[in-house]
Amino acid sequence: MREASLPEELAFDRGGRALGPAERAHLALALAYAPRMTEGEFFSHITAAVILGIPLPYLLIARSLLHVSVFRPRRLPRSVGVRGHEAKPSLVTTMRDARTGLLIARPAAVWASLGRQLTDPYDLVAAGDAVVRTWRVESPLATLADLETAVSAGRRVGVVAARLALPRVRTDSASRTETWLRLTLIDHGLPEPDCNHEVYADGNYLGCVDLAYPDLMIAIEYEGEHHLDPKQWARDIARYDALRDAGWTVIQVTKAELFDQPAAAVQRVRAAIRRRG
Repeated sequence: MREASLPEELAFDRGGRALGPAERAHLALALAYAPRMTEGEFFSHITAAVILGIPLPYLLIARSLLHVSVFRPRRLPRSVGVRGHEAKPSLVTTMRDARTGLLIARPAAVWASLGRQLTDPYDLVAAGDAVVRTWRVESPLATLADLETAVSAGRRVGVVAARLALPRVRTDSASRTETWLRLTLIDHGLPEPDCNHEVYADGNYLGCVDLAYPDLMIAIEYEGEHHLDPKQWARDIARYDALRDAGWTVIQVTKAELFDQPAAAVQRVRAAIRRRG
């Protein structure tokens, strides 16, 4: 399938996150393929996740064909660059995506279908967090009850992984990396931190921190590529200074530390807890 360009108004997801290169390319291909879809075809699995702005690993998207489903007894699509799926009406219903107008499987079913394709359980939880997110969005893509219904509706490939991930899904996580950081701390024996905690001191708003132990006044911040923006980096520094002046301990965790040396990040958080405890 030939390359296609993506309209700039679709370059950000509903939470304001800029789509990565693989997401932009995949979404552009879906938009280009849509006029060729026959009656009854709809986007599903990885493609529906990209359309909905559900964060997935870069390589998974970059290596993926377009995923297009049909209900029985319609014939599977057989276009080049497309992977066809046969869907069961008892497990999947469809909707029009509000941003793109594309016909897709509903978000809860999309998440349940990712259990086979997301090999790391943290990524499956992160995808679930994105689906049920209520923090700073107009409305969630689906509710926790919707996810429970999706994993309980019947047999589907990957449902066991989704069932195990569901209890760890939270409504107030804002990014894949925040989810990874939260789960890393928990799985190394630390208490579960609050997500996106709003901090006030003497009636003044100091900012929102990625993860926090409010009673101990410990803030844990993930430092991603946003620091490449000088204005954003300056705002972050000012926010960290204000938090420290108010008595908070601020622990900054980098991408390399989270994914390559998570034990080092955990040790710094554990040491801060011991000092405050």
